[in-house]
Amino acid sequence: MSKLALDGVIAYPVTPFDPVDGGVDTVRLAALVDRLVDAGVHAVAPLGSTGESAYLDDAEWRTAAETAIGAVAGRVPTVVGIAELTTKGAVERARFAERAGADAVMVLPLSYWRLDEREVTRHFTEVADAVGVEVMVYNNPATAGIDLSPEQLVGLVESVENITMVKESSGDLQRMHRLAQLSGGELPFYNGSNPLALPAFVAGAAGWCTAAACLVPEQVLALHRAVRSGELATARELFGRLLPLLQYIVTGGLPTTVKAGLALRGFPAGAPRPPLLPLDGDRSERLTALLREIDASPALPTT
Repeated sequence: MSKLALDGVIAYPVTPFDPVDGGVDTVRLAALVDRLVDAGVHAVAPLGSTGESAYLDDAEWRTAAETAIGAVAGRVPTVVGIAELTTKGAVERARFAERAGADAVMVLPLSYWRLDEREVTRHFTEVADAVGVEVMVYNNPATAGIDLSPEQLVGLVESVENITMVKESSGDLQRMHRLAQLSGGELPFYNGSNPLALPAFVAGAAGWCTAAACLVPEQVLALHRAVRSGELATARELFGRLLPLLQYIVTGGLPTTVKAGLALRGFPAGAPRPPLLPLDGDRSERLTALLREIDASPALPTT
C-alpha cells in the first residue's frame, strides 16, 4: 500500500496558455500552483484531463510537468498524470516525471483498440517497473475507452509492487464501496467524480481529486474538514451548496469551465486549446451566477 499517505483534496490545475504564442504559460502555471498550495490543498496533480494533457506535444508536456513540480517545491506531494496510447510513451513520461521530482504518477490507460485484461495488466506493470515512485491506477472509462472493474483495480495493486493507489472516476458509487470491501478497507482509493464528493468520502475514499479547488478552494477544503471531523450535517450543507457548481464544471468540460471560472476570479489562464472553445455568453453567465451563489453563502463553522 501507499507510503505517501495521500489524504484529502488533490487539486488539478489547468495548463495556462500564452495568449500571444499559444504555448504553455509557465509563469501563470507556477502562480496557479502557488495559489492552490497556499490555499491548503493536500496534493497537486498536474497534467490530468483538466490540464489538457491530451492536447500537449511532448515538449509542452515536459515543460508543464517541470513547471508544476518546481512550483510545488516539495510543499505537498505532486502526482503527475500520464495518459498515453502506447506503453512506450507512458514509460517515457513516467520516467521524466520521476526525474523532475514527482512523488507519484497517475496512469490512465488509453485505447484505440479495446484492451483485454492481459494487455491492461502488461501496460501497468511495465510503467510501474520502470520507475521508483508510486503509481496510482486511474479508471476513467468516459475519456479513456477502457473500464477497469474494482476486481481488476484491486488485482493490479495486489500483483504489482509499485502500484499502490487507485483513482475511480466512473461515477459509480457502488464501485467505491466494492473497492473498500475487496481490500478490507486497506486500499487508498480516490474519488475523481466531482458530483460524488461527499458520498465518496462516506464510502471510504482517502481523497478527492478535483479541479474545483481552482475556483472555490475554501469551500472544497471545508467540506473535507467537516467529513474528517465527523460533522456530517455541516458536510451535507456544504456539499449541497457546491453540488450545482460541481455538476456544471463537469458537464461543461473541465478545462473550458475552470479556465472561464479562473478568469471570473481575476486570474486569467488563457483559452482552452482547440478544438475546445471558451464558454459562450449564456454558459458564462450561468457560471458567474453559480460562483456568486457560493460566495454569498454564509460561512459554516468547521473544526
